[in-house]
Amino acid sequence: MQIGISTYCLERELKKGSITLNGAVDWAARAGAECLELVPGSFRLADEADGRPDAAAVAALKRRAKDAGVTLCNYSISANFCREGADWTAEVERVRRQIDIVSALEISLMRHDVSAWNHPAGNTAAEFDRWLPVMAEAARTLAEYARDKGVTTLVENHGYFMNGIDRVERLLRTVEHPNYGFLLDVGNFACVDEDAAAAARALSGQARMVHLKDFYLRRADPGDAPEIESPGRWLRSRGGIYLRGAILHQGDLDIPSIFAALKAAGYDSCMALEFEGMEDACYATAVGLRNARRLWDK
Repeated sequence: MQIGISTYCLERELKKGSITLNGAVDWAARAGAECLELVPGSFRLADEADGRPDAAAVAALKRRAKDAGVTLCNYSISANFCREGADWTAEVERVRRQIDIVSALEISLMRHDVSAWNHPAGNTAAEFDRWLPVMAEAARTLAEYARDKGVTTLVENHGYFMNGIDRVERLLRTVEHPNYGFLLDVGNFACVDEDAAAAARALSGQARMVHLKDFYLRRADPGDAPEIESPGRWLRSRGGIYLRGAILHQGDLDIPSIFAALKAAGYDSCMALEFEGMEDACYATAVGLRNARRLWDK
């Protein structure tokens, strides 16, 4: 079992240009990360002309990770299949091209969303029921395509729509494909007001990848919550609780109980830290990574 980080932790630095993707690989290795998840937000590994893998960029990244002794463990992208007709087909094709990149990188896992964070018609059970077969068809189609590329596709409990114990289990049952699995984000259950430790106990046995995350939880307005969600600041859960990213094991989630649930389930794949709080990203990620290793070993 390897513990590492996601490039999402360093997204602010990548966006500012104060660190490059290759620099992030080296930084992760120095911080003690054994694995690295790629989240292509501020970097591209595709040819701008046709969206296919940029062979030179892919080769350079693979070489850098190998030299640093860091395993490229997962590749995460957004996607939204709550669409119809040509729009649905185009979104499936876009994700196929991303699967090609993952295969070229020789990464065995890829997480893609199946819906937006918020569904425009509401995050209700009725809307989920309506779109579940559509999301599942896309996920099944892509899982089949990815299998031939040596990649397993994953869904993450993410946002307000595709989140929560029941919805995750329903999607997995509906897709029912051996090459489709679950990325357990230990913090995101708080976005839909579910207890993170209880959710980990319920779903750890189905997890093929884990995101480590912590949140501050507040019932009263903390005073600086933006009306629009802002990374590193406060957001609201589906039920109205204020959430803000925290350094792992310094927030309000019960990380030791979550780890106990993962161990009880025999989890032995990779875990990648996702820091999204207000503290300095490098400092917070390094502390969170040390906490993760200490708590897991303890």
